[in-house]
Amino acid sequence: MYAVFRTGGKQFRAEPGRRLRIPSLPAEEGSPVVFEEVLLASDGEEVRVGAPLVEGARITAQVIRHGRAPKIIVFKRKRRKNYRRKRGHRQGFTEVVIQGVHLS
Repeated sequence: MYAVFRTGGKQFRAEPGRRLRIPSLPAEEGSPVVFEEVLLASDGEEVRVGAPLVEGARITAQVIRHGRAPKIIVFKRKRRKNYRRKRGHRQGFTEVVIQGVHLS
């Protein structure tokens, strides 16, 4: 059993027991979250594709922790103009464990 859902402008494949790093959510550690934007769902025998969403499908998960990804360097330059800018960026994330895929 699995499903594909959308959160934070990205799509993720969810299976029960799987840990995912998704864009930051405003939820406390240990609290449950529900994702209702399910784009595709399968119960192992048949695959249901939404147009655009699968009706009545939802994914339940539990927040494990919040964190920040490793730093990336953003460097801009223009040749022969003495223009250089160097900035760093760390993207925030929320790690969740999928508890169930529910199809109605």
